[in-house]
Amino acid sequence: MPELDLSQYAHDVVADIQATADAEGTTTPEAFTRRVFEDLERAGIVSNTFTAYHSAHGHLVHGYGIGDSGECLDLFVTDFDLDPLESKLTKGQAETAFRRLLTFVRRCREGLRQHIDESFDVYDMCAAVEKALTEVQRIRLFLLSNRVGTSTSFPPTEFDGLPVTHEVWDLARLHRHETSGSISEPIVVSFDPPLPCVSAPSSEPDHSVTMAVIPGQRLAELYGEYGTRLLELNVRSFLQARGSVNRGIRETLLNSPGRFLAYNNGITATASQVDFVHGPDGTPTGIARVHGLQVVNGGQTTASLHYSSSRDKADLSHVAVQMKLTEVSPERLSEIVPMISEYSNTQNRVTLVDFSSNHAYHVAVQRITRSLWAPATDGSGQETHWFYERARGQYTDEVAKARTPAKQRTFKKLNPTSRKFTKADLAKYVNSWSLLPFSVSRGAQKNFVAFMDRIGEAPPRVDVRYCQRVIAMAVLFKAVDRVAANHEAGSYKSVITTYTMARLALATEQRIDLDRIWREQRVSSALEAAIDDLCPRVMRVVTKPREGNHVGEWAKKPACWDAVSRVPWSVPDALKAELRDHPLDDEALAGGAEGDRGASDEVTSVPADEWYAIERWAKETHNLDPSQRQLAQYVGRRLELGQEVPEPQAVQALHARNEAFSLGFVPGP
Repeated sequence: MPELDLSQYAHDVVADIQATADAEGTTTPEAFTRRVFEDLERAGIVSNTFTAYHSAHGHLVHGYGIGDSGECLDLFVTDFDLDPLESKLTKGQAETAFRRLLTFVRRCREGLRQHIDESFDVYDMCAAVEKALTEVQRIRLFLLSNRVGTSTSFPPTEFDGLPVTHEVWDLARLHRHETSGSISEPIVVSFDPPLPCVSAPSSEPDHSVTMAVIPGQRLAELYGEYGTRLLELNVRSFLQARGSVNRGIRETLLNSPGRFLAYNNGITATASQVDFVHGPDGTPTGIARVHGLQVVNGGQTTASLHYSSSRDKADLSHVAVQMKLTEVSPERLSEIVPMISEYSNTQNRVTLVDFSSNHAYHVAVQRITRSLWAPATDGSGQETHWFYERARGQYTDEVAKARTPAKQRTFKKLNPTSRKFTKADLAKYVNSWSLLPFSVSRGAQKNFVAFMDRIGEAPPRVDVRYCQRVIAMAVLFKAVDRVAANHEAGSYKSVITTYTMARLALATEQRIDLDRIWREQRVSSALEAAIDDLCPRVMRVVTKPREGNHVGEWAKKPACWDAVSRVPWSVPDALKAELRDHPLDDEALAGGAEGDRGASDEVTSVPADEWYAIERWAKETHNLDPSQRQLAQYVGRRLELGQEVPEPQAVQALHARNEAFSLGFVPGP
């Protein structure tokens, strides 16, 4: 995207945050915090983040996160200013903010939660931090600000023996990465001594290939330091150790580390620049430094090395990993890397393009929505667009193209910021409607990956009607979100919203008239009243976690959805009168193109007992994804009640059943 002037960027951020806060009924600091969380999660810098504001004498905190590996505790404090260019964020202010965060950590260790009402989200945060302090290996403190910082580098410290690092994400840093199209800093790695290598000559001017062997311990350390940032250009992060490939890696590392090089396919990596050590004849003999390092294939190998070292205490001193390193011209990166990832993969099925902004699905949604006019409903007669931001920054890019203030106002009038939605938003709307609220609750990045998995298994037919109905889901989701805010859901609002929408879709058998919502660009009074009645019932279940979890972790579990799905609630008569006769499954709304029409019939031919057996088997053997286990139970229940299974769920259920058979499931007599 073109370079934006810093002052214009600052103005755009404030305008976007104010619009978001107004639309979601929250504060501007919380809206800003959520925005930066999404950026950082997308970049793989943080994960499992939650907003939770708490202020008292000596401490201030706006959110926290605990990494997927459970090794790092992240604390966040936000500085948001409506006039960000009027003053600078001074070094003293930053130091004070970090000191307040660390004071909060200390008070959590001393039992701060005992002085907080258990019904408050802050209680969960204090409990999570207190528990994490006994398990994590390091602490990171983040200062998020829309002002420019005079100092952004602070030395590491310690807290009870744990290393503590400090990160400032100020306006300048956010602006720099927004305009560069990447939120994360390029990873630069030095090797001392240099990695021995063999460089293959290439006739192609835009890339070159080098073969090398990297010590397993060094690769594990890189993943420990950078996490999924190292895999940004890979389509998958680590899938834990449940797949056969990962189990094999773990067993080799523990029992035969010296054979790892022989057994494992190694990794495929890319770089924007490679600094070589040359021999007397000028031939590259070693790799001294790699700029912009990315592992595009072998993410499971990389993460398995790290987890085997940190969790299993595996000795990696005798482990070596082969590496094919391709130096790619930056301008060809987006074109060549997907090919490398797809063609080199031999471990698990991987298609990088499925997760790319250039995937045909996202291109089609953008193409249609750009020319799709939403009906005017305010009496003005002025139709507007729902702006689908396929790639980050497209909206700001289009505003910048409208060079005069008058043209920019016109663009924003026709494309209101309140009707801008991203790939992550789309995945959130559709997966909520598709009864996958626990997936949505796992965060934007993980939910998007799950969404694209479903798209890959059963591609929808993306046409005008499909886009209209997806936008109707957006209208419905936003309506539920407003109701949740009215019920004072607080920082739990996001999970309350997705669970309420899913419970509503379940109760109505997905027969809500999305076409009517599209035409009217709002939910009916009967539907809104039903949401208002249902929301607090859902809230009571979601905010009372089982199994010793806090709310954020509980909401990620299929067990939470199972509990919510059993919440006693009947569709009010006023809403029943508005429901369609049949679910909107015949147009492959959430996956399942033409040719998959018989999935519902095929699912019906399988006895309910077999679906329940699949669920029990999957739980006992820890096979299948949690969503697949939940789906098997869902299908069994619907068949037991004599209800139809919507086509999208039927397609996914059949896929799960086939996978169960391939993994050894045997149905009973």
